[in-house]
Amino acid sequence: MSAENDGLQADTPTQHDQHGHWPRATTVEDFRRNLAAVRERIAAACRRAGRDPAGVRLLPVSKTVDEARIRLAYDAGCRFLGENKLQEAARKWEAMSDLGDLKWSIIGHLQTNKAKLVARFAAEFQALDSLRVAEALDRRLQAEGRALDVFVQVNTSGEASKYGLHPDDVEDFLRQMPTFPALRVRGLMTLALFSAEAERVRQCFVLLRTLRDRLRQDAPAGIGLDELSMGMSGDYEIAIEEGATVVRVGQAIFGARSTPDAYYWPTADSGPAS
Repeated sequence: MSAENDGLQADTPTQHDQHGHWPRATTVEDFRRNLAAVRERIAAACRRAGRDPAGVRLLPVSKTVDEARIRLAYDAGCRFLGENKLQEAARKWEAMSDLGDLKWSIIGHLQTNKAKLVARFAAEFQALDSLRVAEALDRRLQAEGRALDVFVQVNTSGEASKYGLHPDDVEDFLRQMPTFPALRVRGLMTLALFSAEAERVRQCFVLLRTLRDRLRQDAPAGIGLDELSMGMSGDYEIAIEEGATVVRVGQAIFGARSTPDAYYWPTADSGPAS
């Protein structure tokens, strides 16, 4: 449901002014408290948009978080974590292989020469934005005898420094996806503009939802477009009002990061925070 029809634009600010101020979670109780707070905000956003909170998946993002704190988050109930840097994710996967039900979503840009690593352990890949990556992933996955859920990344902010397909190129890209049977397309993903101007952020989410709604009418057989992965710590409530089914939240759960955001999200300025 569009927030535009409900007059929500003026009521829901971004939380980007909180950047750097989220308290660091260091105990299981800290994580439980932070997770509960985020889920309550998710539920409130759903109420405003007339949505069922069960239709929104919270994906905690554990980039830069050490193994000990991830284990605390696991004890607090986290079973699916997102990571931007593939090699960092792989190290954590190996170190925590004893947690058999812990799954990993790769949400950052992927180079084709790293596709083999994704095929080995990832449960989900949210940054598919080129046929070269699709081909490399499909080949490696078939060698592993498995399939992978993927999201197609779309550049909705128009920033040249951001990864993702141009919105006009998504339809042709999706038409070629049946060529890669090991890739299970579940939906679209985007990074909104990193701005305190809520309306500019909202328009990125509106664009992705509108694009999805148009394209799924004629999507190729087997290509799913039910999912919209959009929204991070500073803007996930706005994303939910505009139809997000997956929100990627890091600092509001784990606490502020010391590593500059640009290290994880290459952009023209400091980049967005998850």
